Amino acid sequence: MGLHTGRVAIVSGGGRGIGRAIALGLAADGHDVAINYRRDEAAAEATAAEILAMGCRSLAYAADVTDFAQCETMVNAVEDDLGPISILVNNAGVASKGQSVKSTDPQEPLRLFNAHAYAAWSLSKLVLPSMRTQPRGDIVMISSASTVYLAPNGAPYNMAKAALEALAATLAKEERRNGIHVNTIAPGLVDTDMGRRLVKGAAGVDDIRTLDASASFGHVCTPEEIADAVCWIVSERASYVTGQRIGVDGGTF
Repeated sequence: MGLHTGRVAIVSGGGRGIGRAIALGLAADGHDVAINYRRDEAAAEATAAEILAMGCRSLAYAADVTDFAQCETMVNAVEDDLGPISILVNNAGVASKGQSVKSTDPQEPLRLFNAHAYAAWSLSKLVLPSMRTQPRGDIVMISSASTVYLAPNGAPYNMAKAALEALAATLAKEERRNGIHVNTIAPGLVDTDMGRRLVKGAAGVDDIRTLDASASFGHVCTPEEIADAVCWIVSERASYVTGQRIGVDGGTF
């Protein structure tokens, strides 16, 4: 870190977990960060306050990213408040309920698609006009190792993340000529609230840290390790990188 380039970033779902770590990592590199949230205003405001204390600008913006009109209002507000956007991190998402295809409610695949793929499509579409005016643009999709593992009882999530990765691959080809890099970061299990719920529901594990001994490199992946990958991919150290899917899963998948 430490690349003080002073760009403007939006991180969806940026108040907690992986999104919070990404927002703080981008600020550590000198970027101003807009923190999107849907419900947890206190967490988003706390993250923004941490960034302000680091010397960068940051504001929290409430928007349901599955609602195009709300996304449009947010993007316009960020541009008015902070300036042209040149980094977008599509991080917001929700988990599926862990049921078989036969048992899944018909609305759940739509809910997951909207939260992961449609939301990323909407935000990407909305930031492109201002991003194209910047010397460099970056759109980063936070996907999942699930698109490789394709675990049973997770079809809505697997499908939604696969659609997100298809969007990234398509957008990278469309926007390369405009100086915009589009890449995917695909975590495995990460020590977040969602990760803890996942291992508790799937394996009855009450303390995710008990999995450290069997995890790659002796620990379950941290949100900061995902943030480091994002900060690298939007930096000049990755000036010739686009259209890539980078797994941050300790080599598990």
